[in-house]
Amino acid sequence: MINIFAGFRAGRSGANCSPALGKFLSTSSVPEMPPCDHQPRPYEGPDYTKVQSIKKQNIVPCILSYYKKPLLVHEGHMQWLFDHNGKRYLDMFGGIVTVSVGHCHPKVNEAAMEQMKRLWHTTNIYMHPKLHEYAEALTSKMPGELKVVYFVNSGSEANDLAMLMARAYTRNFDVISLRNAYHGMNPYIQGATALSTWRYNVPIGNGIHHAMNADVYQGIWGGSHCRDSPVQTSRKCSCKPDECQACDMYYGQLEEVFKFSLPRGKVAAFFAESIQGVGGTVQFPKGYIKKAFEIVRANGGLCVSDEVQTGFGRTGETFWGFESHGVVPDIVTMAKGIGNGFPLAAVVTTSTIAEALGQALHFNTFGGNPIASATGLAVLKVIEEEKTQANSLAVGTHLLKRLAKIRDQFPNIVGDVRGKGLMIGVELVADGESRTPMQSPHFLDIWEECKDRGVLLGRGGLHGNVLRIKPPMCITKQDADYAADILHLAITRFAERVLKK
Repeated sequence: MINIFAGFRAGRSGANCSPALGKFLSTSSVPEMPPCDHQPRPYEGPDYTKVQSIKKQNIVPCILSYYKKPLLVHEGHMQWLFDHNGKRYLDMFGGIVTVSVGHCHPKVNEAAMEQMKRLWHTTNIYMHPKLHEYAEALTSKMPGELKVVYFVNSGSEANDLAMLMARAYTRNFDVISLRNAYHGMNPYIQGATALSTWRYNVPIGNGIHHAMNADVYQGIWGGSHCRDSPVQTSRKCSCKPDECQACDMYYGQLEEVFKFSLPRGKVAAFFAESIQGVGGTVQFPKGYIKKAFEIVRANGGLCVSDEVQTGFGRTGETFWGFESHGVVPDIVTMAKGIGNGFPLAAVVTTSTIAEALGQALHFNTFGGNPIASATGLAVLKVIEEEKTQANSLAVGTHLLKRLAKIRDQFPNIVGDVRGKGLMIGVELVADGESRTPMQSPHFLDIWEECKDRGVLLGRGGLHGNVLRIKPPMCITKQDADYAADILHLAITRFAERVLKK
């Protein structure tokens, strides 16, 4: 336990502490929450105890709630959430990377309500205008021949359909995904999810192979020159800025899958997130995805980019995460931020690949629902009008640099800060040199204190030791500073409490 305080002691001496961070080293000084002029309505639902009882008796036990005393949230406004007592929280997780333009955004609300007054539902057996307007608007955001869309309701459904589509088109069966990946929980796609914490002891994954994850922080190779991020890992490597040896080594491991695990020249698809989400905001070495796409296509397969979490401008520099890898996929899946919280998802591909579904009937009752289409169209308009992509880049880069200062001050508590735009991960460790994941009780200590002080953060990674920061893309630099200040305060207090023991 001694090593955990090495960075803490250095910070207390002032050697590694910037003025912006140092002013909160005194735990008697608490940052002030940014103002908000929204007043939530009084809570009128069942009381907290009754809700807990209902959850225990009527909700399946696998549906877990965050925090020791779960929040009872009843209202949202842009980047803010309010609990049943009216307490305000800065939502830095966005309903698991889903609230893209802000809770109850007035323009999105208006579009949905206006459509509800006109037409709720028909299914696609009839044409209705919002579906076609939205299909045209969404596909206009895609490069190349990616101009055909199939609407579904969730990311799991989208990835499930993408796998079916790839197998039907190529007439090949084997699929590759990466270890540490999360692509959904539908039975068909569940095999591509390569995290033991999300896998059941049931027959899944027939024909699916998991390649070594190209993780430059926790993986075998990689370091401070390897990833496309404003903040590099402090782990050292011998790579040059324009030449990533880690990329070549991880690519060699992917080649091994083709050599030993697949029929020669026969692969259906390769699935990859642009930045791994549930797995802890893991970024691949520069050039890895591009090389992976090349070998997949050379063996007859399709390349599927999972943009469920990284799409719609969240990474800042580009509208889609895959664009930062310099590739154009064959199939793109998207969900979450596409509808700002409304159940909506999509698979976009080329007309040639889409024709493969004509081999049999395929239908989704609620996909492209009129209200969903109106909502999705409104989200696209807000992203453009309010320049949320540019905001993600500016505020996200600012926040990443603030978090990197906390890492530098506490290198044996904060192991890594990574991400792009407002797709950010902070990996907490028990020891910086060995990169040993922080034990759950210690992680919860920091995480709970942030919540108690009004900042909601996500949790991810195989060991549950990564803070996932993916807020609504409307947050301000003031909000980002508040979140960083509260995290800094929580880490400082954690170090002081543990040190006293």
